[in-house]
Amino acid sequence: MSWSARSAAVGIGIAVWLASCVAPTATKPRAAPKPPTSAAEEEPPALNPFGPVKHEREDAVPGYLEMSDGKVYCGNLYMTRDKRLKLWDAQLERQREIPLRVVKQIDCKVQKEWMEKEWRFKELALDQKLYTGRTYPSREYAHTVTLQDGRKIAGPLAEIIYVQPFFESSDTPNRDPSRLEPQRFMLHKRDKGDAGTDLKSLRYVKLVKLGPDALEEGKRKAGKQK
Repeated sequence: MSWSARSAAVGIGIAVWLASCVAPTATKPRAAPKPPTSAAEEEPPALNPFGPVKHEREDAVPGYLEMSDGKVYCGNLYMTRDKRLKLWDAQLERQREIPLRVVKQIDCKVQKEWMEKEWRFKELALDQKLYTGRTYPSREYAHTVTLQDGRKIAGPLAEIIYVQPFFESSDTPNRDPSRLEPQRFMLHKRDKGDAGTDLKSLRYVKLVKLGPDALEEGKRKAGKQK
């Protein structure tokens, strides 16, 4: 082969190679882009204000609470979520934290009570007090917590307990939904009443009993009050 023919063949090969480099290749068709997600689709479903409301607490314990005037409140008893009774244990000299589910009974006794004089600061004289002529009741309490295993722990206690009452019958017509609202009660270390009131009017939580048997006992007590 002459030199010119050889050069022509090389040129044809290069042209074919270049054509193969720039030739379009088969590609998969692109998927259609997804429509943008709206903000409403990303948010959780809205709560229905007219839907059923869950009133029961999974950590609630059946039982009853009795006030110093004899009034009894039956139902499910519970505290603020993840809260425990905090009681100073004088024997161990440390604070105990007790979940309500292991408690059988809480008894409250009056350690000391008296009528306190009401004082107020004299106008424009922050260091001089004047007696108003009125008094108010004051009281100090001691509590004894009895556990389900019979152990007792005594000491000052200040906690909030809620009582959610029961409906005795599900077919009661025109039930009042407000009866399902929990009632709030305070266990005090020390308490005082309003000026002009007496010690008898200063009510306090006298007894708390927990458990199914306690609930039935509370219902019998409450039934006698009607």
